Amino acid sequence: MGNKGAFTILVEKHDSGKRLDIVIASRLSDCSRSLAATLIREGKILVQGTSPKPGYRVKTGDEIYVHIPHSEPLSFKPEPVQINILYEDECFIVVNKQPGLVVHPGAGHYTGTLVNGLLYHCKGLEEVGDKLRPGIVHRLDKDTSGALVVAKNDVAYHNLSQQFKSRKIKKEYLALVYGEVESESGTVSLPVGRHPVHRKKMSTVSRKGRVAETSWQTEERFHGATLLKVNLKTGRTHQIRVHCAAINHPVIGDSLYGGRKTIARLFKGQDVSNCIKTLPRQMLHAWRLQFTHPVTEKIMSFEASIPRDMTELIDVLREKSQ
Repeated sequence: MGNKGAFTILVEKHDSGKRLDIVIASRLSDCSRSLAATLIREGKILVQGTSPKPGYRVKTGDEIYVHIPHSEPLSFKPEPVQINILYEDECFIVVNKQPGLVVHPGAGHYTGTLVNGLLYHCKGLEEVGDKLRPGIVHRLDKDTSGALVVAKNDVAYHNLSQQFKSRKIKKEYLALVYGEVESESGTVSLPVGRHPVHRKKMSTVSRKGRVAETSWQTEERFHGATLLKVNLKTGRTHQIRVHCAAINHPVIGDSLYGGRKTIARLFKGQDVSNCIKTLPRQMLHAWRLQFTHPVTEKIMSFEASIPRDMTELIDVLREKSQ
């Protein structure tokens, strides 16, 4: 794309009412609507200082701030990345994504992603769905582990995408959170949107929050921590992490929504405190995934084993809680 750096676009009358991604694609050289939508979602494009959706309808006089950093092109080359495959057929592949693995190439992560590995494993995947995210119908944060399904053909891609959109896919997580949750179960219904100040964070007090609902059940209690089974009714960015923090039980190891003050308050003088401080990621795992097969219409259910770092911490918490 020829346009690099930071600049501002002023919306003129003839563009008023058009989708933001369409306006961006028409103004930037070598920029498709899909790429424009990606830049918007990544926060590279703001309107009147806020981060909108790709489908935002612009108005005359809107100031669109565009920041396209100078960077090396994204790599969509096949690479022999290690992948833990739970199931595979001609329509899709289900993997147990390890923590620390980025799902697809993007700013700061140009190679070594799950997509690079899938392109190596699945021939022809580059032609499925979004060219920037081939086969990807949903994502997990880099440091969130667990079950993730990827489409291998266009029929599966559109079918699974629709199932996610209509909230027919069941996603169940395990979250190890700070504090001893008193209730056996509960539901958090708070909108989630971009944080009004911290652009890398999401928040329940966003000016443009989207409806979000998270239900949870208590699986096991420890001294200073609780293991929750979490079900997502919606799939907003950082939803579980934001909602857990909103009820004052942030996910353990979450440097963005947790904080070291929580560790000091709950585990002061304990060995487990040092254990938690060295965690490289949030203790959040996509445990179960259930959806309808795109062709056979059979109900498919998968369970991803919990990674070692999370099981080891659970063992430590159990020992200290006896």
